[in-house]
Amino acid sequence: MSIQMENVQHIAAFADGCSGGNAAGVYLAEAMPSDEDMRALAARLGYSETVFAVPEGGEGSYRVRYFSPESEVPFCGHATIALGTALAQRAGLGVFDLQLNQAQISVEVADDGGFQVVALQSPPTKSQAAEPDFLAEGMALFSLTDDDLDPRFVPGLAHAGADHMILILKTREAVAAMNYDLQAGRDFMNKHGLITVLLGYAESERFFHTRNAFASGGVFEDPATGAATAALAGYLRDMSWPHGGEIDVVQGEDMGQRSLLRARFSDEVGSSIRVSGSTRMMVQMA
Repeated sequence: MSIQMENVQHIAAFADGCSGGNAAGVYLAEAMPSDEDMRALAARLGYSETVFAVPEGGEGSYRVRYFSPESEVPFCGHATIALGTALAQRAGLGVFDLQLNQAQISVEVADDGGFQVVALQSPPTKSQAAEPDFLAEGMALFSLTDDDLDPRFVPGLAHAGADHMILILKTREAVAAMNYDLQAGRDFMNKHGLITVLLGYAESERFFHTRNAFASGGVFEDPATGAATAALAGYLRDMSWPHGGEIDVVQGEDMGQRSLLRARFSDEVGSSIRVSGSTRMMVQMA
């Protein structure tokens, strides 16, 4: 593997102070490594995603790709937030333009009263109600029944750079009890082109608890998922949920990695979602 390990940074995104968050590998270089080397590094690090970025297209612009331990993914929110921190360390606070495989987005790093806040602008969003057969498969995977669903929310398929199934449940306890077979989950997600399945609970109109199954990437669960949070926000907007332009999400609590995400968005159908949070540097691994 030709990758230079000294170029790898380990950063947790959407942290809760000095703990929690979702760890990502960040690799900054002058030239993009080969697909084989990127897959090998992502598997070696074992994080749900590792992000690779090289300068391209002018000052402050980068070509970006994301790899899970098993596959390339089109967009990853927490790795984008981690990348923002790494870029700010190199170039200072500001906005960085990112060219993904299928979309162009940005990440902004700003100072908020002495604390660094990183915010991404997601790709465009769209959502639709889950088709009956698709819904039945997803419900069976998690051993859910109609009685588990919050009747205020229509089960959906939401997109914000990647596809996510959205299931909002009646109780926090039902979300905490999430369980499924990893191989069956991988088969289901790959069959339908899903990146994650989001199980959520609405504590209030603007405060949600979520869990994200990520079997498509070979990971049982993500502790913080910016892409799925963006998809959730777009889904809420499309169903005319009274969001007030902002929601807060707690994720990872049930895995002992409490993570905090905030999504801000307008009422413009299909428009980008701003997802923000804080980061923390992790001990470098050998």
